[in-house]
Amino acid sequence: MATRAPDRLAAVPPNRPVRPRLRRHLVHQLDVKGSPYAYVAPFFLLFSAFGLFPLAYTAWVSLHEWTLLSEEQTFVGLDNFRTLLADDYFWNATFNTLSIGVLSTVPQLLLAIWLAHLLNRPLRAQTFFRITLLLPNVTSVVAVVVIFSQLFGRDFGMINWMLSLFGVEGVAWNEGVLTSHSAISIMIMWRWTGYNALIFLAAMQAVPRELYEAATIDGASGMTQLRRITVPMIRPTIVFVVITSTIGAMQILAEPLLFGSYSISGGADRQYQTLALLIYENFTKLDLGYASAISWMMFVFIVVVAGVNYLLTRRAKGGLT
Repeated sequence: MATRAPDRLAAVPPNRPVRPRLRRHLVHQLDVKGSPYAYVAPFFLLFSAFGLFPLAYTAWVSLHEWTLLSEEQTFVGLDNFRTLLADDYFWNATFNTLSIGVLSTVPQLLLAIWLAHLLNRPLRAQTFFRITLLLPNVTSVVAVVVIFSQLFGRDFGMINWMLSLFGVEGVAWNEGVLTSHSAISIMIMWRWTGYNALIFLAAMQAVPRELYEAATIDGASGMTQLRRITVPMIRPTIVFVVITSTIGAMQILAEPLLFGSYSISGGADRQYQTLALLIYENFTKLDLGYASAISWMMFVFIVVVAGVNYLLTRRAKGGLT
């Protein structure tokens, strides 16, 4: 008579312990819900150490008459800000910053969208063109400004030489307000247009190709497709680039500093001194309280201008579509 194989189920206890299963469930829940916070924790720790703490400490310093030449820092409240609001140099630097920011950001973003639209089409050697767009951004800003300073030279600059072919006399680019702002804006545009174009191109790659095919069948031109399909579809990316470009434009320092041959005053008449240069000038004077007050005012301006740009970009939704 054949013996029956032992039933393996009979070896399992009828009532398994609940505690190990509960422990595994809790560990699983902790892993699922807690892991994302652990992954992003290093960023917040670094941001708190190098972002929030300096911001709060600068606010505290701005409320004092704080100089490195004195061992005692006197609390003065909002006196630094009152002096700042009556300072002509501050409002001059604010105007220069906004002027250079507008002259560099608006054409830059329009050109970046157009270049990204061209690269989004089937082209040979696309990788070569994309790398070429990124080269100006990875080039040293010192080298960029030195070269452009030579190009905009009054006596032997190539720009003035080209203008002389049309009967235009040599322009002293670093002496006038509009000319110096235009020269600095061209430097910034040359350096950042390709970088922003690649960001726009990455967004355009996600637009369904069927939309372009249908528009082509309907007879829509390339510019019509750009205006009615591409721009509305990449609007979140446009908002992001506009805000980041605005923040960068409000913090311009290296270009005007090097354009003026390391002149922290931004020219003989401060015609291209930006807010960042004004902060740097007061730091060199060891007046940390006043420099911190300027820094906080620049922070407020950045928040306001970025918010206005965000609202304008979002409101343009109806016009773009």
